[in-house]
Amino acid sequence: MPTYPFLSDEWIAEARKIRSEMADPDRETAPESASVRMNQVITDVPFGEGRLDAHLDTSSGTLEMETGHLEDPDVTVTLDYATAKAIFVDGTLDAGMKAFMEGRVRVQGDMQKLISAMQQLAPPDAGAVDQAQAKIREITE
Repeated sequence: MPTYPFLSDEWIAEARKIRSEMADPDRETAPESASVRMNQVITDVPFGEGRLDAHLDTSSGTLEMETGHLEDPDVTVTLDYATAKAIFVDGTLDAGMKAFMEGRVRVQGDMQKLISAMQQLAPPDAGAVDQAQAKIREITE
């Protein structure tokens, strides 16, 4: 199976394909109280211009992750490439908390909404990895 650098155009296309093919309606539906519109600024990207703008949006009731920024987000999170990879590929939410405590993650906007959404969107079993995430790990350099 080919692998791609995390967040490269090829990786994004393949991850999007995996997520659509393996969508689990129970896992993809976000509780209304977890609704968040979050812009992400990923820094220290080892290719392109060194920065990637992305977003996560659960306001429609489904988890949508895509490149580009939303207008009027609830929160904007700026984090480095390594931390983003640990969170989104490895599923290591603790890496995000540690980076935040060390000042490597900056949050602007509704911090409580971000915390609430992340708690509700996390799998109930912290060690559980869904099939889509496992496949995404396989394609990631």
